[in-house]
Amino acid sequence: MPQKDVIDVASPSIARMNNYLLGGKDHYPADQEACERLLQVVPGARCVAESAHRFLLRVTSHLVREYGIRQFIVFGAGLPMAMSVHQVARSVDVRCRVVYADDDPLVLTHGRALWEDQRRTMVVRANPLQVGYLLCAPPVLRLIDIHLPVAVLLVSVLHTIPDRADPAGLLEQTARVLAPGSCVAASQLVSEDADVRRQADAVLQGAASGWWGRIRPRAEVESFFSTLRLLAPGQVDVSQWRPGSDRAASTGSPLWAEYGGVAQVR
Repeated sequence: MPQKDVIDVASPSIARMNNYLLGGKDHYPADQEACERLLQVVPGARCVAESAHRFLLRVTSHLVREYGIRQFIVFGAGLPMAMSVHQVARSVDVRCRVVYADDDPLVLTHGRALWEDQRRTMVVRANPLQVGYLLCAPPVLRLIDIHLPVAVLLVSVLHTIPDRADPAGLLEQTARVLAPGSCVAASQLVSEDADVRRQADAVLQGAASGWWGRIRPRAEVESFFSTLRLLAPGQVDVSQWRPGSDRAASTGSPLWAEYGGVAQVR
């Protein structure tokens, strides 16, 4: 996967676009303009981005409370928001440890400044295809015990994986390298409208530095989890994944939604 060593403010980036859609402040005019083009194609993009972020936080809380997981690796970490994975996890158990992985230079800069403490939180440069490498990397092994359950979070990540890189195989490979009791959460943008997929992909491809998968129909994403044991309620619009008190989260639509689930490793 191509890596940038400098922050290119003249071109949009997926991480900064997502920050803009979530109401953050870490973005530039190029990101804003790209988001406005995306909103012309899918006016519900802001609500769906928020639903995906809330899903990430709910999954974290649920896995700590109900499954006793205390170790998390978050791919596609994104720019820091008011509430992030390590904060949610530690609100349940202060012993939780989190590794954030991303390859966007602004994410790395801000994440290391605001999140990293080297004892329980670490920010590393890695992409989702490097999960096997990451679990063997000496700095990560100082924080994560791979012999104990780990949650690997790939929320809003699968649409960035090209078909040639085999997103289904990525999930299966990730599950294979994790200890029993671990979990893999994954989701991606979906649309049942081929024109919407084409137009949205055109906008997002331009923000992905040449590394982009595609918006996919739900049925195709369902096949990605075919070899994994999904936790209830299975694969759903992420706003409907154990919403609890978070029922204010907007649901998606056939036009545009975030779709995914959580699988447990046996």
